[in-house]
This record gives sequence, structure tokens and C-alpha cells, in this order.
Amino acid sequence: MGGPGGLVRRFEAPATPWAAGHRGVDLAATGGADIRSAAPGVVSFSGLVAGRPVVTVTHPASGSPPLRTTYLPVTGSLATGTTVTAGEVIGQLTPGAVHCAGHDCLHWGLLRGDRYLDPLALFGAGAARLLPLGREH
Repeated sequence: MGGPGGLVRRFEAPATPWAAGHRGVDLAATGGADIRSAAPGVVSFSGLVAGRPVVTVTHPASGSPPLRTTYLPVTGSLATGTTVTAGEVIGQLTPGAVHCAGHDCLHWGLLRGDRYLDPLALFGAGAARLLPLGREH
């Protein structure tokens, strides 16, 4: 990822699938900065979601269902179906598409199936959360 790259806002898991939370992390970045894939995978989506540009990379070798990383507001530079390596440019941060209050930033998400996870866990920096015994995750 280009630009400053400091952590602006951490992941906050919602208590239930429809509850409030922050389903990713926000990283400081400069509009127009190159955004890179966090891990090897395949571009599985590049387009608009609710009027904002989003790129999704599916990581097939990450288990079942495979992990997916999402990047917004990012204007994709690769076609859906393109195989990418870790660190490969997948698009540019859309200038002026403010996600963070008052400035540009990258919202980076991680999902397994329909469950949101802390993307910093990919690098051993995510927050640990214990669940009660017997609860399915």
C-alpha cells in the first residue's frame, strides 16, 4: 500500500451479524496511492458497492471457505479472475472518496464465508477474543 499507512481505526466485531461494529481496519493513505494485495489470490470482484469502488481478492489456499480480503474505496486496475501475488498492485485509493472522517484512508476487510475477521490477524497483530465453550463460530 502506498501513502502513510498508519492505523486510523481498529476492527470492532459486531455482537451479531446485523449489529453495529467496524468490519475491518482503516489505514491512513493518500488519494491515488497504489493499493496492494495482502496475500496471493485471485481478484474476485472489482466494482461499485453502494456507490463506492471496492476490490475483493479471494485467497484459495487459505482453507474452506477461503479467506477474502476487501479494499475500499479502491478503483481496481485488474480484471476479475486475475491471479495476484502478495504485494501486487490491485488498484488505487480513490481520491476524495472519504471513508474516514475528513480524510482519505483505506478500509481493509477480511472475511471467511459471511463472517468478518480482523485483517490484522493475517500479520499476527489482531485482537484475540475468547468465546464460551460450546458456541459455534
